[in-house]
Amino acid sequence: MSQVRAKDDAPSSPSAAATREGDLLFVDLRDGRNRVEKLSTTDPAGPRATTELTCQRVYAAGGTTVCLALAGPGPSYAAEVRDGAGAVVRSVALPGVPSRAKVSASGQVVTWTSFVKGDSYAVPGGFSTRTGFLNLRTGEVVESIEHFEATVDGVVHQAQDVNYWGLTVASDDRTFYATLGSGGYTWLVRGDLETKKLTSLRRDAECPSLSPDGTKVAYKKRIGRLGPWDLAVLDIASGRETRLPGTAGVDDQATWLGGDRLAFAAVPRDAKAPAVHVVAADGSAPATVLVADATSPSPTT
Repeated sequence: MSQVRAKDDAPSSPSAAATREGDLLFVDLRDGRNRVEKLSTTDPAGPRATTELTCQRVYAAGGTTVCLALAGPGPSYAAEVRDGAGAVVRSVALPGVPSRAKVSASGQVVTWTSFVKGDSYAVPGGFSTRTGFLNLRTGEVVESIEHFEATVDGVVHQAQDVNYWGLTVASDDRTFYATLGSGGYTWLVRGDLETKKLTSLRRDAECPSLSPDGTKVAYKKRIGRLGPWDLAVLDIASGRETRLPGTAGVDDQATWLGGDRLAFAAVPRDAKAPAVHVVAADGSAPATVLVADATSPSPTT
């Protein structure tokens, strides 16, 4: 159930709280407080900008920032939505532990995924998720898209074990891509938030992220049937898929940094905590670590 929070109680936005310019937001994991910070991708070793946000996941676009954060005892969580001035304009209670968050390019559609059973995508069928969205233009809140009409491989899908995650919305604020999981398999699906219908595009694709120009989708894909994931980029028009080197072990919904790079979180070899990596979207160079002990990369709004 959603509720409107008083604007006077909201801390400042990442932009307002920043002490220097930067083009990447992320959640700092160094001290366990999950503070959101900002840095420049061209000078990642330089000083970081601090913000007043503490989030499990953060994402910003089009003047809107969503922070999936601890909201109370239990623990309980909420998706806190802030405008460009940093005011909380909406707070939507989440049914479980935050997992994924995105904002459409216009800043008008906010999406999220949370775990309601289990806390890992590693075992198909061993978890349950809820994926929903908020349309700021209309005020509509859909707490779960599980009631959407799904067509999988040409047949209306009516299984009871359906889960969705990784909702990413196009620039028209209605076309979306997501993962549908059912029967131990996953599909990349494309749908319409207004008609509430979706169709499968291909199997074995998870946590999609649509490129800024809407021509490509990045997603994680298993290496073998039950191996680790790496990142792949699908050219939507041609159907050509490119696997990205150096991304093995990714367990994240990648973020586009412009049209030619992707940022994502993964645990480096010999490390205990995730780090934010960057990789060329055309597969021309392997991924490199950008920020150690960090997760949930996002461009700045």
